[in-house]
Amino acid sequence: MALSLLRTQPSLAPTLLRLPLGAVFFAHGCQKTLGLFGGSGLNATISVFVHGMHIPPVFAYLAVAAEFLGGLGLILGFFTRIATLGICANMAAAIYKVHLPNGLFMNWGGNQKGEGIEFHLLAIGMCLALMILGAGSFSVDNALSGASPSRARRR
Repeated sequence: MALSLLRTQPSLAPTLLRLPLGAVFFAHGCQKTLGLFGGSGLNATISVFVHGMHIPPVFAYLAVAAEFLGGLGLILGFFTRIATLGICANMAAAIYKVHLPNGLFMNWGGNQKGEGIEFHLLAIGMCLALMILGAGSFSVDNALSGASPSRARRR
């Protein structure tokens, strides 16, 4: 079971999806957990999720962990399918709880109430592709599953 969870397409394409997605979500996770990059830190984030958005505490902590640990996992290509599942769930919840009433488009001009769902849809699409393909050639998953990057070059 563990090896099938780690199995990946020995290709560069999943790596090119995984690295920017991981970087974005790890940065957002650092805001939420550590207060870096102008973030409010763990206690304030959990308070907003629980009291402001009425999300049960267990799901609030899971959401923060999905961004922080999931983003790190994607950067490393470690348990990529689990990381993308958490991020995908976060994005679906963000659409449902916050962004859907704002339409499709982001608020580039500052002329609408909030952000639309276009970023979330792109992230979900990237996550679904990574769930299918796996982490790609240059990943911990690839190394642990016994595949070699040299196989990718032959294809």
